Formats: sequence, C-alpha cells, structure tokens
Amino acid sequence: MTFVPSDRALQDHLVRITERAAVAARDLVGSGDKLAVDGAAVRAMRRAFASAPVAARIVVGEGEKDEAPMLYGGEMLGTGGPEIDVAVDPVDGTRLAAEALPGSVAVMAVARRGALFDPANVFYMEKLISLAAGATLSLQRSLTENLSILASDLGRPVSQLRVAVQTRQRNQRYIDEVRAAGAIVVPFADGDVVESLRAARGEGVDLLIGIGGAPEGVLTAVAVAASGGHMQARLSPQTAGERDRADAAGQPYGAILRLDDLVASPGVFVLTAVTDAAGLAAPHVVDGAVVTESIVIDGVAEPRTVVRRHPMVP
Repeated sequence: MTFVPSDRALQDHLVRITERAAVAARDLVGSGDKLAVDGAAVRAMRRAFASAPVAARIVVGEGEKDEAPMLYGGEMLGTGGPEIDVAVDPVDGTRLAAEALPGSVAVMAVARRGALFDPANVFYMEKLISLAAGATLSLQRSLTENLSILASDLGRPVSQLRVAVQTRQRNQRYIDEVRAAGAIVVPFADGDVVESLRAARGEGVDLLIGIGGAPEGVLTAVAVAASGGHMQARLSPQTAGERDRADAAGQPYGAILRLDDLVASPGVFVLTAVTDAAGLAAPHVVDGAVVTESIVIDGVAEPRTVVRRHPMVP
C-alpha cells in the first residue's frame, strides 16, 4: 500500500497518536518529574500506534539516550498498511512540561519507508534553519556571512535579525558571534522542535543555529521541507562513543546534510501541544472532556489545526 502524505484519513490516525501522548502527559504537567511525564507519554503513544493502520518502523525514537524500552529505533508498529518510517518524540520539552512552562509538545514525523535519515544513535547535530535565503545560507559559511546574506534577502539590517540559539555551553560561540555581528539573540533552553518550526516558518525568528538534538533535527526536517523552508545539518558527536557509532554506520560527521539527505521524499509532520506551544493551547477541560490542539503540515495543503475532544478517563 502506497504512502500518500496528503491522505486525511491517515493524518487523522497520526494525530490521534500524538493526542494520546499529550493527554497522558497532562496529569503530570507541573509535577516536577520530567521522567514521569515522558514515561506516561511514551506508553500512551505506543498503545495508540498498536491499532494504527500502518506498517511503521521507528527510525528516530526513544532509546539509549532515554533508557527507554519502547519506541526504540527499529521497532515495528501498527496493524499493517502503508510502509512508513517514523521519527517521534512523545514529549519534546519534558522539563518544560514538568515545570508547567510553555513550549512542550508531542511530535511525530513520517515519510515513506527508507526516506528518513537515521542518525545512528549520534545524539547531537549542528543545525541551520530559516525560511528565507535558502539556496545561499550554508554551514560552510561563517555565521557572520550567513547573517549578512539573510539580511540582504529580507531587506532588513542585520541589527533587526532574530536568531534562535539554544542556551548550552556548546553553543556559546554562536551566541557570541550573533551579538558581535549586531543581530538579536533569541535564547531558549528547551523545546528544540518548536523553535526550529518557528524559524522554518518565519514566525518571530529569522534563523535557528547551533548544536541540538539529532533526533529533533530529523523530526524538524520533515516540517521544514513541508513548510518550504531551508535547512542544513551535520552530525556533531559530543563523545568518543558517538563518534564510534557514526563511523560504524558510515556517517562522516563532518559532512553537510542537506534537507533531501534528512528526508528524501515528502512526509507529514504532526504536533500536539502538551503545554501552550506553537500557537496551540495545552490540553484543557471543556464540559467534561479534554480538548487537545494539534497542527498537521504535509506540504500539499495549508497547515491545518485539529481541535478534538477526548472523554476523561476516571
């Protein structure tokens, strides 16, 4: 059975999977226990996958970094149907959810079998994402040069560019260079996927740059491709073990990965808010039901928002 990204029935099944994860995490939002938040979402997402009419293979999921026995790379799920590869994060921004802060989401991206890049348990990736100046922005250029190109493309001075950078020590050099160039740093601690999506859609951020999660990078690539944005990446292993895994998988970690290296054919990106995020409201109770808000991006139709009611479980 052929995978068709714009198939609304299939998309609805995918949305139900991220909705289940968000609803399961809801009772633990604000608990202070990010492992419990993640565990509840993982279990709920896997149960939802079990009845989905797809032949799904997890390419990017939980695993060694998360010490998770479910939704691991290579796991096969679904009742049969279109053969798809899946990148999934039951909760991106577990700390945000645990502390009841905005920006936490349940997220998934799917594409035809064999289309998604497998980071081979290399946990970190350098990423450059923008909506504008796609053909000329490159990780092979200096950040200062990229900012100049982007400013010219947007018709604005560099001083008005907003650049999202995750606040980690490994990214301090990007923060320093953005400020030295005169642009505005938009710092974020967690929520890589949401900030990447903002950059890809030009929603308050002109560029995202820095080293973040490789799994989130693959997830984001599907959304960037479907949004018409620009993305480059390269694996950035932080330990000898990660470098060994990249070498064993034949993935040179100095090589530039372009968007079609990360996702080789059109896919579907699905996101459900766990806390308020991406312009969506967190799961909330209305007239005795839990209401979730999700977004679906398939690159064919305009991104659509799905608002759905779920019976409350005693």
